[in-house]
Amino acid sequence: MIDMQMNRRTFLMTTAVLTAKVALTPTRLRAEGRVPIRRSIPSTGEQLPVIGMGTSGTFDVGDNPAARAPLAEVLQSFFDNGGGVIDSSPMYGRAEAVVGDLLKAIHRRGPLFAATKVWTDGKNSGIEQMQQSMRLMGVTVMDLMQIHNLRDWKTHLSTLKEWKQQGKIRYIGITTSHGRSHEELEQIMRTESLDFVQFSYSLDDRAPEKRLLPLASDRGIATLINRPFERGGMFGKVQGKPLPEWSADIDCRSWAQFFLKFVLAHPAVTCVIPATAKAQHMQDNMGAGFGRIPDSNVREKMLKFFESL
Repeated sequence: MIDMQMNRRTFLMTTAVLTAKVALTPTRLRAEGRVPIRRSIPSTGEQLPVIGMGTSGTFDVGDNPAARAPLAEVLQSFFDNGGGVIDSSPMYGRAEAVVGDLLKAIHRRGPLFAATKVWTDGKNSGIEQMQQSMRLMGVTVMDLMQIHNLRDWKTHLSTLKEWKQQGKIRYIGITTSHGRSHEELEQIMRTESLDFVQFSYSLDDRAPEKRLLPLASDRGIATLINRPFERGGMFGKVQGKPLPEWSADIDCRSWAQFFLKFVLAHPAVTCVIPATAKAQHMQDNMGAGFGRIPDSNVREKMLKFFESL
């Protein structure tokens, strides 16, 4: 993990991203003509910023102020740069609690779209866990509740439908981070009424292009994309290599933005949720949510360039 963080730090130091010392507030973003790209949730038409934030492996820290201070900077940078969607899970240790606490400590200029998951077996256990998640994240209504990695999904889906009718949650989703679960997820997408699905997709893992992304589009299901950097592993492939000159044509200033813009170029992608524990990485990630998105021709060009490395 340290090596991957160091690799990315090296990339960032060679870009203009780090030259911006002042966070871009929404007011300043509008003044500069920089409006975050947003996409609609098919089931309602509500729009979300296309770059969100994951919390797996990054926000699982204790109460030590020294450990939490960098994460407060991450959150502040996220909202200052037009962010809104924060995804967590009980599976991520203390992440929900840390997010909830830090949201109270920062100056949030934009709306929060809070998403988490149920990750347990049994109806009552699921209800208790979801109630706890809402308390920890400090929300009275959860924007999106997802069934994590399909765990006991039939039981929890029944509860989620009831909660949605009761106004306790706004959207229903289901997730997987395992390629071996794609077939089962596909069947659920075909037979159940879902607002969101979440799965892994990247330049280095394009399996969802075959069935999951087209199916989400056909069924009118929003998509959250996790692991767009393959847990940082993709930076190793491009270490020491410059961006292609034509990447400036899609307003791309770093390899992180290159990877994220490729994912966003797929029309069935609603929001990408990379995770980071560093404010400069967050500001870099958020940059992918501005400017031009690759068309199909440029997207193919990006793929061929990456495969040639």
